[in-house]
Amino acid sequence: MKVQQAGFQPSAKGPANCFTGTVRVDSPFKGSGQLSGATVTFEPGARTAWHTHPFGQTLLVVSGRGLVGLWQGETREICPGDVVFFEPGEKHWHGASADCAMSHIAIAEMQDGKVVDWMEKVSDEQYAKEIG
Repeated sequence: MKVQQAGFQPSAKGPANCFTGTVRVDSPFKGSGQLSGATVTFEPGARTAWHTHPFGQTLLVVSGRGLVGLWQGETREICPGDVVFFEPGEKHWHGASADCAMSHIAIAEMQDGKVVDWMEKVSDEQYAKEIG
């Protein structure tokens, strides 16, 4: 058994090339094999860039109110207790609503040491359109 206690690993700021706004990444973990994950907190209006995952991604919403969007145009609100799965290769983004922070646990599997393919940022205009 291995216990990784909370607070023993410093929080990290979400890198500017992958996120818009203030984003904090806590306690990233790598399980045995190819599983990885982290708790990610988005301040209001913060979001990921467009991206895909080779084996898909699961989000477990912990707090706040957020949004998830697909390249094809569908956007959904997410709330605590919601579980979101993005299919392998599905181009998407996720983040906080305009007026409320959101935290989720993100879990994905790696392929050849890679867990995500980052793409262009979700523009302010795209985000405003998505939230209506």
